[in-house]
Amino acid sequence: MIDKEKIKRTIDVYTGEVKGGGKGTILKSNAIGSCVVITVYDPIQKVGALAHVMVPGAAPKGKILQRLRYASNAVKEMIDRMTQLGANTDRMESCLIGGGNVLKREGDTIGMENLASVEKLLREKGIKIRKRSIGGMERRTVMFDIEKGVVYYTVGDSVEMLLWGNDEKRNIEKRNVK
Repeated sequence: MIDKEKIKRTIDVYTGEVKGGGKGTILKSNAIGSCVVITVYDPIQKVGALAHVMVPGAAPKGKILQRLRYASNAVKEMIDRMTQLGANTDRMESCLIGGGNVLKREGDTIGMENLASVEKLLREKGIKIRKRSIGGMERRTVMFDIEKGVVYYTVGDSVEMLLWGNDEKRNIEKRNVK
């Protein structure tokens, strides 16, 4: 018999989206290039959110569609969703993934601009940045298991590696990407 309590729900988070959840939720995002993926976590409530940010700053006034592609709007939405789920901003911790130049264009700074915008917003909100996997010229993926409080990532075609987690034993864990 299948134990429904142990089955985890996996949610894909695409460019310009913010998703959140609690125990039993895994958030995933793929094809991360110059975009920045933000994971935010409250380790006491075991509540988390993931945003896939495409553009630095805030959406122009009146822009309703695709507003979560903008760093400021996405960070605000993440905090709002998490507090609705019982999280406390004083306990929130984050990881950043992306901000690369995967198109290998000389002088392309959008990835670094996205990172600078996100980092500034998180500092202003008092959210600690625990780990980063940023820059470079290869795409990334991320998988955030909220219940375990761990963030895994890949760079290019690498195996999935632990970026951040509550349990220090997991720092040496590696799993093959499926």
